[in-house]
Amino acid sequence: MKIVVLGASGQLGSCLKKVAAEKNITEISFPSEQDGNILDEGLLDKLFSAEKPSFVINCAAYTAVDKAEDEQEICRKVNRDGAAYIAKACAAHGATLVHISTDFVFKGNVTGLLTETDSAEPENIYGLTKLEGEIAIAEILPEHFTLRTSWLYSEYGNNFVKTMLRLGKERDQLGVIVDQVGSPTYAIDLAGAILDIIASDSKEYGIYHYSNEGVTSWYDFAKAVFDISETTVRLNPVKTSEYVTKAVRPAYSVMDKTKIKTTFGIQILYWRDSLAECLQRLAVEKA
Repeated sequence: MKIVVLGASGQLGSCLKKVAAEKNITEISFPSEQDGNILDEGLLDKLFSAEKPSFVINCAAYTAVDKAEDEQEICRKVNRDGAAYIAKACAAHGATLVHISTDFVFKGNVTGLLTETDSAEPENIYGLTKLEGEIAIAEILPEHFTLRTSWLYSEYGNNFVKTMLRLGKERDQLGVIVDQVGSPTYAIDLAGAILDIIASDSKEYGIYHYSNEGVTSWYDFAKAVFDISETTVRLNPVKTSEYVTKAVRPAYSVMDKTKIKTTFGIQILYWRDSLAECLQRLAVEKA
């Protein structure tokens, strides 16, 4: 069974490399962006013809949330059209697609756990184009797993945790948003869940939610980063109304993970425990 990972150079792609190696999964390839350009249908066909994948994992996305408001065309091309091109290539070559989506497809105006069947009403271009990608895939390829995730971080790439660690060394105090609530996701845990889904050989296709367990705000997430890493910095709670951004973020986007846990038997770790693991790995790397 061959697996091809698209968007392999990013944060989740890097985590998939690490977890696949730990699980001794050898039939997995990580083509470069040049060899696996999701906007080049001819190139995708050539790649799939050579690799003959049973599964394709799409980690590629335009994720610059604020910048997307000004670059709507390229954001849509990557998040909607690129997803559609991958789905078409998978259909032509008999491959199952695992596609990564986002909690930003939700409006964020409710306080209950969000299920896979709840109404998706994105309030920014990033979320809208990711939803359009989900819809395009569903129309083209029945054999797909779409995983919505949230607040992704790891020891790889640029993310909130690494930004907080850097700013904590540069400044005596920081202001962090206190009234946006969600669930952090350690990308290593997500990578493990993706590979477990593939290994299950399940045919229960469709949309699934995955994040670490628990609920927190960006403020309390930052506080946990500093507490666990023993970094001294003064944190100031900031309301969304006091920190204006081009893109509107969901005020509440805590997703229900019952479906993915019951379907695949996946055990999900509490967010603070996974954060501690990530920080420990980062500390070891710097030692």
